[in-house]
Amino acid sequence: MGMLDGKVAIVTGAGRGIGRACAIQLAEAGAKVIVDDPGVAVDGSGNDRGPADEVVAEIKSKSGEATPCYESVATMEGGERIIKAALDTYGRLDIVVTPHGILRDRMVFNMGEEEWDAVIQVHLKGTFALLKPAAVLFRQQRAGRIITFTSGAGLSGNTGQANYSAAKGAIAGLTRTAALDLGKYGVTVNCIAPAALTRMTGGVSDEAREKRQQMGLAQRDQTVSMLRDPEDIAPMVVYLASDDAWWINGHIFMCYGGTIGWYPIPEPAKKMETDGRWTPEAIAEQIKPALFDKDFISRAVPQPEEQAAPASGS
Repeated sequence: MGMLDGKVAIVTGAGRGIGRACAIQLAEAGAKVIVDDPGVAVDGSGNDRGPADEVVAEIKSKSGEATPCYESVATMEGGERIIKAALDTYGRLDIVVTPHGILRDRMVFNMGEEEWDAVIQVHLKGTFALLKPAAVLFRQQRAGRIITFTSGAGLSGNTGQANYSAAKGAIAGLTRTAALDLGKYGVTVNCIAPAALTRMTGGVSDEAREKRQQMGLAQRDQTVSMLRDPEDIAPMVVYLASDDAWWINGHIFMCYGGTIGWYPIPEPAKKMETDGRWTPEAIAEQIKPALFDKDFISRAVPQPEEQAAPASGS
């Protein structure tokens, strides 16, 4: 007997990568799966029903149950149609998993409005487009599991990904708030920050990752050595989707390879206090010894010797 026997799940972006791995493992655990993927390129362009159809065929070849869906998550109407597909096909819905996404990487000073809007729309609005109608249904039935996807870039930042980082950071906040709104109805909302080799990560070389790390620009030591199979992420999704995870709500988990980590809700690591109100001069004098280690330097801040160095060619 599988952990998810009798359950119905939706997985977005399920034609490839982490979404595909989640859809297959949810089906192996006994769930009937709506495999949603419009078949777009990494930048969101194009349309191809093949990836969703292939995943459905693979699930069925293993005696699982799955149905393809080709809706875009980028509109509220699309999200509602995906929810409706589950209800029309299987008569119920228990689990929503949202690992869909696109990339339009650009340094912040070069980023255009369209590049910003496209990534925010797919990642952030796309997550809400599924979460909102699922929340209405799950509140009524007083049961349900929602599993969203953030990123190390969203939690700590990453150079050249202002749009992606903003969207993924917002998804973390959305997850924690939705968990507070829905927890009393027996609904859990949790979030995964994955690291895996997919189309979205495959375009960045190990050399580039190492350079980011050396320059203090990486969100963490995310080298190719820690970016392993997308299938490594799916077991945590299956667990969070199960009845066994009833006690976990509003939490974020890092998953890669054989590692699962927990991100606690952020709190100040150190504080400095004064009677009355701080002055800017007093802050300037006390902030470093009070809040930071003596040798602390923020990421990407030039060192004094770099600031003093003459420009090349001068």
